[in-house]
Amino acid sequence: MKRTWTIIGVGNVAGSFKWYQSLFGQPATAPAHDDFGQILDSDGTVLLCLHEWGAHGHPSLLSPDHGKPGNGLILFFRVDDLDMALPRARALVNRLEEEPHMNPNTGTMEFSLRDPDGYYVMINALSAV
Repeated sequence: MKRTWTIIGVGNVAGSFKWYQSLFGQPATAPAHDDFGQILDSDGTVLLCLHEWGAHGHPSLLSPDHGKPGNGLILFFRVDDLDMALPRARALVNRLEEEPHMNPNTGTMEFSLRDPDGYYVMINALSAV
């Protein structure tokens, strides 16, 4: 089995960590480090890594000033609790980027929002209704 660890640059690891845990309905925990945290599924699978801008000198994570966060990127998550994820998402943002609708490619419902750093986040139902 192969897994990807998507890593995004964020301005506040602890704040983004809490935001994603709230979106996914996970119990609140703290990231392992001030400058890096992994959002894990209940089975330990890495869902998303949050990396503080400028920490560790990685060329593509030096500063958000070198590009627009989220340009060319969609964080696409398939969830098994879309009906519960929607009110959690609404509590985190002033407005959704896309209201719930049927994705013709997956045949499942989805909605979209922006995270605190401006990344475009799509939440898609794991299976058809």
